[in-house]
Amino acid sequence: MTDTPTPDAARILDIATGYMAAKQLFQASRIGLFAAVASGADTAAAIAERCGVSERIARLLADAMAAKGLLSRSDGRYALEADAAAYLTGGDAVIDLAPFLTFLDEISYPHWLQFAHTVDTTEPGDLQMDDARWGTFMAGVMTYNRLHAQEFGRLVDLSGATRALDFGGLSAEFALSVMARNPQLHTTFVYAPGFEDGVAEAVEAAGVADRASVEVGETATATPEGAYDAVFANHVIHRFSAEENAQIFRNLRAAAADGATLTVLDFFLDDDAEQRALDALHAGEYLVIDGTVVYPEVQVRGWLSDAGWSVRDTVALPGSPRVLVATAV
Repeated sequence: MTDTPTPDAARILDIATGYMAAKQLFQASRIGLFAAVASGADTAAAIAERCGVSERIARLLADAMAAKGLLSRSDGRYALEADAAAYLTGGDAVIDLAPFLTFLDEISYPHWLQFAHTVDTTEPGDLQMDDARWGTFMAGVMTYNRLHAQEFGRLVDLSGATRALDFGGLSAEFALSVMARNPQLHTTFVYAPGFEDGVAEAVEAAGVADRASVEVGETATATPEGAYDAVFANHVIHRFSAEENAQIFRNLRAAAADGATLTVLDFFLDDDAEQRALDALHAGEYLVIDGTVVYPEVQVRGWLSDAGWSVRDTVALPGSPRVLVATAV
């Protein structure tokens, strides 16, 4: 009789101790460790001097980041891996994720301490926000959106579109990322009241004001008019009820030309053999933070089909949500 090997517990411990790596990443970012290494401070002593911490702390954080693959280490010297160099080095980064890490550390992480209450009640925790915390919240969320928009523009092909509707989102950068790659694209932004000034400023800063117009409409009920060949509903559905989302997609279909492309960017729960981890984790994040919903993908596909949209592709953006790409039929 052959003994069945006992599985090890490594995966369980990796999940259970994940908060330790996260907290060390947050602090490494806060003290400027990655920027220090980028500028040549490649030993624990040099990092400590550059960042204003003890050598013990510098080595502790640098070793933790090396263990997680953000730094490499050889003979006591540290070097940045490509992803750390691109996103964690401050002003030299492609996108500086520091505001998002600050949001996770100061807003999201403490809020997760209320998760037991959420599990027992299916209610969000109490954010206890003031002006300063709202500033941290919005800076973090919009920074993360910037990463989403970069990947959206890179991986979703809308090169043939000429007239787009960007509807009800949280950031103009998704449409702007597509416009930067498609100089023939004109975009109408229809955003909820209170967002229009920020959208107009982003359009102006991107230098595409001559190819854009900004309108105001309540996302759940607005009925935009036109015959758009591209429609963006990015970061919309998690903020609305099932009934509201079904109506939103009917309203968007009425504004689209036959054959138009619709993008629906959000996190989704799926029925695959292996659930995409990022989406499942955000289902908890959205609920504990403010009670919003990560919907099952099959439910979203049902709304789209009923409204006259046929899903033709799903694009998983690295480190970001997924995109359902649909055609108006």
